[in-house]
Amino acid sequence: MSQAVAATQTKGKRPNILICMADDAAHMGAYDNRWVNTPNFDRVAREGLLFRNAFTCNSKSAPSRASFITGRNSWQLREAANHWCEFPRDIMSFPEALQLNGYFTGYTGKGWGPGIATDSLGNGNDRLLTGRPYNDITCTPPTKQINAIDYSANFAQFLKEWDGEQPICFWYGAREPHRKYEYGSGIRAGKSLTDIDSVPSYWPDNETVRTDMLDYAYEIEYFDRHLGNILAQLDSIGQLDNTIVIVTSDNGMPFPRCKGQEYYQASHLPMAMMWHDGLKHPGREVNEIISQIDIAPTLMELAGVDPVNSGMLPVTGRSMTDIIADKTNPKVDRGYMMLGKERHDVGRPDDQGYPIRGIVRDGYLLLRNYATDRWPSGNPSTGYMDTDGSPTKTEIIKARLDSASHYLWNLSMGKRPELELYDIKSDAECINNLADNPDMAEIITRLNREMTERLIDEGDPRMFGEGHLFDQYPSMNKSHMYWNRVNAGEKKVPHPWISKTDFDPAAEQSE
Repeated sequence: MSQAVAATQTKGKRPNILICMADDAAHMGAYDNRWVNTPNFDRVAREGLLFRNAFTCNSKSAPSRASFITGRNSWQLREAANHWCEFPRDIMSFPEALQLNGYFTGYTGKGWGPGIATDSLGNGNDRLLTGRPYNDITCTPPTKQINAIDYSANFAQFLKEWDGEQPICFWYGAREPHRKYEYGSGIRAGKSLTDIDSVPSYWPDNETVRTDMLDYAYEIEYFDRHLGNILAQLDSIGQLDNTIVIVTSDNGMPFPRCKGQEYYQASHLPMAMMWHDGLKHPGREVNEIISQIDIAPTLMELAGVDPVNSGMLPVTGRSMTDIIADKTNPKVDRGYMMLGKERHDVGRPDDQGYPIRGIVRDGYLLLRNYATDRWPSGNPSTGYMDTDGSPTKTEIIKARLDSASHYLWNLSMGKRPELELYDIKSDAECINNLADNPDMAEIITRLNREMTERLIDEGDPRMFGEGHLFDQYPSMNKSHMYWNRVNAGEKKVPHPWISKTDFDPAAEQSE
């Protein structure tokens, strides 16, 4: 029994759980980002743990969140490896398991999704994958693009319905900083283009891109304000000390070469954890590699739920109760994590995905691209639909036509080799592919062997010649088979996440 679990059981009460998940956030102030002001995230980190090497295994909302709530890598979740899927009816989430074991559960904003999750009875009733929804109370947000759900007011309603006896598990899922943004909102709020200390080298460094980044930062700060309100409510009723607070995101920022890809800055997550009653030696920074799939087994153990009888499938994640207790567990290898993707957004022929598998180990990121003939960000003729429309994306598409900046387009939109290897200690932007460097041959062989062995152990269909199954699962997106429809003559832009200017058929013909 871990010290953290023992401490909880000694006090005779199970801990409350608060999950706070931003949508597409990669930056928080505690990581020395001076252009993002997040005092409440920073407080959680200061009074708890700040994770320096936390990752998602799949950098897109639905598959990332599916892994988070099940403790399994996305290729272990059948349809749920994809974006806009139908969640498998026989796979249970940890909030569902906690509800069956006496927890009062609820969520506000965005839980799992986008996609469809119905119960196993086949009657069309929605499953409560992250608890009962609390979204009825609205507010007037500071911009027209910020969601009108009043997250903290809905949490207050949740507390009103709580009996005061059950332990609670609540999921605060902001819809920010998901796009779209109100252009210039960050500057109107008092931010300055010079606040940004650096622009990633794979984008143009100009006023348009910096303004876009500040608008993104402004929405992160909106998420953080509601986080502060929720923490204050727990404190006011004397429940904060016995609440495990986890603040994180589902994937990287919604910009080209980030969200939806598997590079370091797509998959690396902000994460902080606070638990006054159970965390030993708060104020620590955790440098071990953490995957989001480690959260579910941690919380289930701390809640005292037997994994064998929980109803959940066996987890792949590694419980972090040793980290919470500030102890070393020699039986747990925290020196690696696995990542990959299948179909994210549609926009390729027959809704094909862009399959990738990867491993992080020893400061390196190895990626294997399984379909190098496909466009990694979606086909140009259907708007590169695996990258959200944005002012920055428009700048990247424009860069293709300029010989001096064509390389920027190629980094975000161009086709890729089968193998990519990056030294993420010195090249976090993953610009310099070392896969063809003969000095890296031994490292590539070792990482590829480990990655393959782990994927086989995890039952990844792609390791058994059945990768096509992921493309055969139906999409729940109304824009399905859009490439086929466009090439049959349909011209309408199908969804608000891409812009009319994103369509680039000339690239598909010339590259």
